Amino acid sequence: QMSLVESGGGVVQVGGSLTLSCEASGLPFRRFAMGWFRQAPGKEREFVAQISWDGVSDAYQDSARGRFMVYRNNAKNTVYLRMNNLVPEDTGVYYCAAGMRYVAKRVEEYETWGQGTQVTVSS
Repeated sequence: QMSLVESGGGVVQVGGSLTLSCEASGLPFRRFAMGWFRQAPGKEREFVAQISWDGVSDAYQDSARGRFMVYRNNAKNTVYLRMNNLVPEDTGVYYCAAGMRYVAKRVEEYETWGQGTQVTVSS
């Protein structure tokens, strides 16, 4: 049974940093691209960042580029999202997801999802 579990969310002030983690089990983690998405209240789930199965390629939403970094440790079946210089617009539930495409930015391109972790940026 495939499972993704996010952790590391919380409340942080504007300009602060957080590192989210997503641990996978029940799937060949090193064969999957991993994505991070977020969903704010009343809004659709949106792409934040993605990393290929081999860690060679990554991609970011425009607002995240330069502030966020996605990386993975295949030996630990874990993907991370380091978020710096957080702003209130970064608030939302953050989800990790696993997909078979080498580069994927759309919700429908991912097969397995975690339950999410809340990030709140307070001003």
